[in-house]
Amino acid sequence: MKSRRAFTLVELLVVIAIIGMLVAMLLPAVGAARESARKIQCANHLRQLGLAMQSYASTHQHFPPGTIAKEYAADPSTPHNYYRWSALAHMLPYLESGSTFDALDMNLPLFGRDFQITEVNRDVVAVSIAEFLCPSDQGTSENPRVGPTNYAACTGTGINGGTPLATDGMFFTNSEVSTAAVKDGLSHTVAFSESVLGRTPTEELVPRSDADPRYVYGFARSAPLTEASCRGTAKWNFTQARGFSWANGEYRSALYNHYWTPNSSEFDCISAKLFDPIETRHTGFGWKTARSFHPGGVNACMGDGSMRFLTDDIDAEIWNAVGSIAGKEIGTE
Repeated sequence: MKSRRAFTLVELLVVIAIIGMLVAMLLPAVGAARESARKIQCANHLRQLGLAMQSYASTHQHFPPGTIAKEYAADPSTPHNYYRWSALAHMLPYLESGSTFDALDMNLPLFGRDFQITEVNRDVVAVSIAEFLCPSDQGTSENPRVGPTNYAACTGTGINGGTPLATDGMFFTNSEVSTAAVKDGLSHTVAFSESVLGRTPTEELVPRSDADPRYVYGFARSAPLTEASCRGTAKWNFTQARGFSWANGEYRSALYNHYWTPNSSEFDCISAKLFDPIETRHTGFGWKTARSFHPGGVNACMGDGSMRFLTDDIDAEIWNAVGSIAGKEIGTE
């Protein structure tokens, strides 16, 4: 009887090495395939926002407001800006989230004068809504009292130092932009894009070299913003991470603009009118761009509801142009 030939140690090591090489080659491909699927799912969420936006416009004859500012009759000393209900909140009935919308009392400001969410809305504002989250990101807010958002409405090009008031995009404070007002064409104008959920730094003041522009935004000393004030700050968000609340229509959460190109190495920057009259007091100014974990760019929902993937190396003038509704830069005579 012939004996079986066993593997030698050298042969076994060679086999292990080959298997290791194959695994090393396959893992990036598997990771890329998974991210491709997440990117598609993320785009589908934005597509749902596009359909909801169109349904809202069909019902109201204009697109939803980017945020709300108005007098609170029960307490006229409340800054008008504390209403803050976002475009996402306004579109809830058109996203199969009617029960969430019904639970909201949007006749009340989102925030009270103590800057806490009004009591009647606290539970519903804390709800995490799947359509507002990109699966490529972490999916949770650092603040358990609010549901986060990876998606933000475009206020335009960042004109006038990043104002949210009467801007050149589809969404701004108390906006009621009609289809006809989008002179550049709905298919050439960005309505919504992506935003990475923030991570709160361990300290409010850290060197710029130690901060990550994907996760933090800088606080400038004054509003309107200037590039000098934004590039000179090393004071970061310390109380609320970016994208912390889908209900909150401000640059820290559900608004963004096209001042910087997608996934820019420049830090997003915000400031506020702290001592203005009550009509505009605490209005947040911002230069906050679109950001994602998708390799090479960001998903964007256009004004007609169509989807595009806009790359990080997009020409800055083109990126700026597709943020505005009537700049006559693209697709118009």
